[in-house]
Amino acid sequence: MVDYVVPHDPEWKNDFSHEASLIKKRLGNIDIELHHIGSTSVEGILAKPIIDLLGVVSDVSALDKKSDAFEGLGYETMGAYGINGRRYYRKINGLGKRTHHLHVYETGSPHVERHLAFRDYLIAHPNKATEYSNLKAKLTSADNVTWDSYLDGKEPFILVTEQEALKWLGSK
Repeated sequence: MVDYVVPHDPEWKNDFSHEASLIKKRLGNIDIELHHIGSTSVEGILAKPIIDLLGVVSDVSALDKKSDAFEGLGYETMGAYGINGRRYYRKINGLGKRTHHLHVYETGSPHVERHLAFRDYLIAHPNKATEYSNLKAKLTSADNVTWDSYLDGKEPFILVTEQEALKWLGSK
């Protein structure tokens, strides 16, 4: 499965910062807090080469009137896309390749906490991050790998680790 996952690229941090700056500028008067999430935010592990951003706003419905701002940055507006209370956007470059995913929730959404807890837990527990990276390598090494089989293969690890991360966060 070529390029489903690649080694960590130190430039991903700068890519996140640049994209976050563009988004904030485009949204104008909508205050958005942006976080780098997903595997590209965890140094040293394999990741799909797509920057995941988590946005937090006071009123997610205010973004519905800003579709043109996102489209001007190359994003597709996907609505809730299966998760109630979310606004999801994906950016595709001129070659038709996804480069960024933006997930936006309202302040206080449990989805914000779980995303940040998962990221911070992997960073604080390098052995768990390595386990995740090794799982990704295994899932993408098969001859008949599909995007869906890759996602399905990661899901049990993610669900268990999210619960561990939330408990860890609560004990801090």
